[in-house]
Amino acid sequence: MHNSFQGLMICKNDRGSSEMRMGISGLTKVYGLFGDPVEHSLSPIMQNTAFQALGLDCVYLPFLVQSKDIAGAVQAVRALHLGGVNLTIPHKERVLPYLDEVEKEAEFIGAVNTIVNRNGRLCGYNTDAPGFLASLKAAGFDPSGKNAVILGAGGAARAVSFALAKKGARGIYIFNRRVEKAEKLAADLKAAYQVPTFSGDLSSDLAASLKDAELLVNATPVGMYPNHTSRPLFTRKQLHQGLLVCDLIYNPLRTRLLEEAEAAGCRILNGVGMLVWQGALAFQLWTGKKAPAALMEEAVLKALRGKDRDG
Repeated sequence: MHNSFQGLMICKNDRGSSEMRMGISGLTKVYGLFGDPVEHSLSPIMQNTAFQALGLDCVYLPFLVQSKDIAGAVQAVRALHLGGVNLTIPHKERVLPYLDEVEKEAEFIGAVNTIVNRNGRLCGYNTDAPGFLASLKAAGFDPSGKNAVILGAGGAARAVSFALAKKGARGIYIFNRRVEKAEKLAADLKAAYQVPTFSGDLSSDLAASLKDAELLVNATPVGMYPNHTSRPLFTRKQLHQGLLVCDLIYNPLRTRLLEEAEAAGCRILNGVGMLVWQGALAFQLWTGKKAPAALMEEAVLKALRGKDRDG
């Protein structure tokens, strides 16, 4: 029996002990994830599965990068000749000043989640926005002409909000603990798409906005492992049937928010679809090859279900 990913294989020998065979060489292209935290991320499992499936001499690694170190970490992409990286909390907005080029839509959104290293020139992209829309489409939900409530105003919330505005959402309501950040996102959306927007803190007007909403998106880390027992940012009584509740968190698969929503009769959607689709688009930007999205999703779900069994 063996567990393997491209470049590294751990095998059981006849005596039952583990032996490690290294296939990584000076030709292996390295990709990674910058974030804080990163230990919960399943992007390494997903991307290494994709590299292996296509027979590419590449490896994807998680890097714990604190906010104060983001400038140095971006410079390291050049210095170490990494092929590219993904960005997660809290770097998606903060990374922009350190890039050589930012794709127009990512600049529009104001957040980057994928960097491609093109011979030392670092180019930023946002694959979260199209990845989110792809996950909604797979769930059979069309956001055009519908009201959406967004919890959070960080990089993921910006991507989701701009994606919904671009698809013709009727109204977008943004709630955040720091209300000034919600106000900034609402103003940016209104300027870009003339979509009606409302902003507020999480203690104000959330219940009233949910009454007229068809979509609720949690774009905050509340409920994410290891803080998965955290209480949702709303009560069950504030929800209604006909509402699609989407939690961008994928670890755990069923957050307390989604459990509450399902109990209220809502349709629910976890963050696996967005994770896979944004990862598949990043993979294509890095390699120029179509990503094996179905295999990537299978790897993510297998890992998550294994965590559930492990308790």
